[in-house]
Amino acid sequence: MNKTKNTTPRKVNPLTSEKFTGLEVTSPKTVAAGIEAVKSALHHIAKEAGMVRGNRILLKANQKKGFDCPGCAWPDPQTRSKIAEYCENGAKAIAEETTLKRVDPAFFKKHSVEELSQWSDYELGKSGRLTHPVLLKADSSHYEAISWDDAFAMIGQKLNDLDSPDEAIFYTSGRTSNEAAFMYQLFVRQFGTNNLPDCSNMCHESSGTALSETLGIGKGSVTLEDFDEAEVIVVMGQNPGTNHPRMLTALQSAKKQGAKIVHINPLPETGLVAFKNPQKLNGWVGSTSSSALSDLFLQVRINGDMAVLKAILKLMAEQDAQGGQKVFDYEFIKQYTTGFEAFLEDIEKVNLEECIQQSGIDKALLEQTADLLSRHNKIIVCWAMGLTQHENAVGVIQQVVNLLLVKGSIGKPGAGTCPVRGHSNVQGDRTMGIWEKPSQMFLDNLAKNFSFTPPQHHGYDTVEAIKAMYEGKAHVFFAMGGNFLSATPDTEYTAKALQNCQLTVQVSTKLNRSHLITGHEALILPCLGRTELDMQASGKQFVSVENSMGVVHQSRGHLKPASAHLLSEPMIVAKLAQATLQNSATDWSTLVGNYDQVREHIEATIPGFEQYNQRVRQPNGFHLPNVARERKFKNGQAFFTVHPLPQNKLASKEFIMMTIRSHDQYNTTIYGLDDRYRGIYNERRVVLMNREDMQEFGIQSQQKVDLMSSYEGVERTAPAFLVVPYDIPKRCVATYFPEANVLVPIDSVAFKSNTPTSKYVVVTINA
Repeated sequence: MNKTKNTTPRKVNPLTSEKFTGLEVTSPKTVAAGIEAVKSALHHIAKEAGMVRGNRILLKANQKKGFDCPGCAWPDPQTRSKIAEYCENGAKAIAEETTLKRVDPAFFKKHSVEELSQWSDYELGKSGRLTHPVLLKADSSHYEAISWDDAFAMIGQKLNDLDSPDEAIFYTSGRTSNEAAFMYQLFVRQFGTNNLPDCSNMCHESSGTALSETLGIGKGSVTLEDFDEAEVIVVMGQNPGTNHPRMLTALQSAKKQGAKIVHINPLPETGLVAFKNPQKLNGWVGSTSSSALSDLFLQVRINGDMAVLKAILKLMAEQDAQGGQKVFDYEFIKQYTTGFEAFLEDIEKVNLEECIQQSGIDKALLEQTADLLSRHNKIIVCWAMGLTQHENAVGVIQQVVNLLLVKGSIGKPGAGTCPVRGHSNVQGDRTMGIWEKPSQMFLDNLAKNFSFTPPQHHGYDTVEAIKAMYEGKAHVFFAMGGNFLSATPDTEYTAKALQNCQLTVQVSTKLNRSHLITGHEALILPCLGRTELDMQASGKQFVSVENSMGVVHQSRGHLKPASAHLLSEPMIVAKLAQATLQNSATDWSTLVGNYDQVREHIEATIPGFEQYNQRVRQPNGFHLPNVARERKFKNGQAFFTVHPLPQNKLASKEFIMMTIRSHDQYNTTIYGLDDRYRGIYNERRVVLMNREDMQEFGIQSQQKVDLMSSYEGVERTAPAFLVVPYDIPKRCVATYFPEANVLVPIDSVAFKSNTPTSKYVVVTINA
């Protein structure tokens, strides 16, 4: 391949717009959902899809013969809501996908990539659905239409011209179905590489690593039904009111059954204060229908979670040692675990005062929490990015496992681990083989079933892929969904990495910033969305997905596609394989002509999918095997682990920054400019700051500041943020992503999982 760099790079802006849009601040809300959520959902669906058309498709969302919401991966109940089985942000995601606006060749003829790069992420997303495959030539500033055949021929030629298959990177977002993901990884491995980074690398990779090492499976162990049997539910580093709103229904139901809920987070989140269920009529009206959720709120300092867990375990161990009724489940510990003695020795050495100082939680509240956990044995711990995106993330999650193991709270009703996944099939993609570190058994099964020798060496994860492109070791980047640039850390570094490529390809439904920060040449391939009818040679097709709790179920689109020129993701993979692979023994046309054929191959390759086509047609799908839930741990035992208390020391003018989502946002998609629950409106360039810190450093409310981070000698700047006083621990600040991603260093990652530390960035604030 000709690897000469482009001598006239386009003048494109990789960063989000620095223009202020008119900040308004009110008091945070005290109740989540209710009639305001209903109004917001209807407003978005009417504006984008039309009221009648939009509400007709909403009635199919998460229903047994409908489509799986393209938003979060929270599981569906067996009995679905008669009003609507979706949340406010799910409705926003559906509105975005079913919008009547179009981004066609005429749009690209009118707007250059340089111009579009100056638009905000919100403006880009609101442009509409992509309608045609388009090409950005090396010497052009505008995308132009290209035929599907020419697009695939171009990609195939570029891939085959590489000196090594490892010079190509194949990224996957969590939207991709099981069928598309399985075909995609099969194509990539037949091409000859394991370079299959995905969005898991940036979110729950730490969970998968921690759980695999200790429990033998990288997934959570609970089912939705466990919530109604739980006695205590601990929610750590998570904001379900915005990110997983349907989870609030499960928490509300658990509360009615008598469960106690403990919320551990740096920010008080409205959804865990009180909740009006909009899926029930009494959640729309009245002032007395809200449910208080949290019984205890531990407002931890950023990355103080290890200190909280160690302090609680220390207090529980002291209670256990006092005699009388034992706190720890020694029968379970003896039968199912190893490493308890070393763990207990470490806990006995814990300095409680040091934990109090590091966590910011007073002793009385820690004692209350320890007492609550000591008195109950059916405990579920839920967590999300607040735990996974730190250097010590794997250790913190393994300390969560320690807490559950001492109580015997793994593998029994009402108890277990619950990492709450984000994108709707991110867990299923990993099950299908989207992983840069595949198991030998998986590779052997591929070899047996498809008559080829898969590559044996590990590929690049997301951070490694960015570095490979930056260093000129990779020349073709192919993304199956997602907004890679805005989802990844160190925005300017990542932008340069992408621009070093000869070709970047994005399979997408809507316009985003990754379409504008490209290689020398770029392709956008528009695909069907979840809501749309998928017709192939054998007729109407459905796809399948796996939710956060390991349930595999089907998803059927119903809408007429946004354009006659759209292809399904499985069809895109099949055409790509046919254009690239010279000697593949796989009949790609047969696979894509009837997705049952894909599922038969999945069944033959991946354990747990026996009778796949029959079971996935059951109304509620089926559960995959789970060794932690079944107490069939690796080598018959679960592992206690020992981890040090981190030393989070700051210089006199430094703060710990974490990136967060607004309420009008899901992952990198910006639905609007409001963060209603936090009382922040019409602005995203804000930094949430403790009032006492503001007074100490002479900073006024809504003052314009610049944020700077310095890591290993490299300084990064995010200019033009407005300070919002907020209830957040001292010396901690919060900002939205992707606006603050530029501050997250590419080299600051979690130990073992290599996940970027987006929840722990040391910054200074320059007024």
